[in-house]
Amino acid sequence: MYKAEFDRLLGQGVKERNFLLFGESSFFIDRYAAQLAAIEDANKLTLYFDEYDFQTAKAHLSQASLFGGTNLLLVKSEKKIPKKELETLFTLSNKGENRFIYAYYGSDHRSYNNAFKKFGVVTVRFFHPKPNEAITILMQEARAKGLNIDGYTLSHLLNLHNGNIELALCEMGKLALQPVQRITSKEIDALVYGMGEVDLQTFTKEFWQKEEYLPHLETLLEAGEDEIRILTSLTTQLHELYLFNIYIRVHGTADAKAILGYTPPQFVVNEKAQMAMKIKPQSFYVLTRILLEAELKMKSSGNDKRAILYTTLLSLHKNF
Repeated sequence: MYKAEFDRLLGQGVKERNFLLFGESSFFIDRYAAQLAAIEDANKLTLYFDEYDFQTAKAHLSQASLFGGTNLLLVKSEKKIPKKELETLFTLSNKGENRFIYAYYGSDHRSYNNAFKKFGVVTVRFFHPKPNEAITILMQEARAKGLNIDGYTLSHLLNLHNGNIELALCEMGKLALQPVQRITSKEIDALVYGMGEVDLQTFTKEFWQKEEYLPHLETLLEAGEDEIRILTSLTTQLHELYLFNIYIRVHGTADAKAILGYTPPQFVVNEKAQMAMKIKPQSFYVLTRILLEAELKMKSSGNDKRAILYTTLLSLHKNF
């Protein structure tokens, strides 16, 4: 089912014990997993990503409930759990007062639609929130934090982050600390960051994803963005992708904390991991060399930086 039908089900009161949440929106997966896991006095076990272990999960659902309460298991994973293991866990969850929530963040979810219906599993696919839906969520968060902000300003904030609600929500805490009676677009521009930075990030992502990047590139150049800074942004992103590529090949999954030193939103981690694995390991050296040589040429006096930039972009695309 989809979100709208799931909301109706939740409105009627949740009786089901097994849930499989997946789709394009990690924000909604997180949001609904937390809602389903909010059972008072439950004997709760949460296994995050690489922490998943079948025997541990099985033992938790098999044990006698403490004081007759609920054994609740929440598994968050980018990697698919084997079907037989899921069937066992769903079966155990149906015995006694148990609940099993499987939040799958990977992209290989086609086989999950109603795949475990005979086990009474509610499968829900979440898409990215629509603009009006995102604004409503941001407004609810703003009210919870006591922010005086209107829908237009929230739309401006969302646009700054290219429609990414996770990043927009991250800014709420920063805005709540400002000693102003009302948050306007002026405060957003001053406290968050300008469109130039967003466009540079968008261009960089589009380029390494081999999407149509020329419109954003032309916008950056028309706004006066420096060609060297554009190259530097590409080099920085390529270095991150290389770290993701190597780490995934060694460990089998992406640990953003270990790779970057901090934990960005899950959708960002997924994007970087997918981009990284599309580039062959031997190509990283070639691509890095092209970028560094182009930067050196740009910094040499008398060279046409704009011409070097376009030539470099073409050369990069031919090599990955």
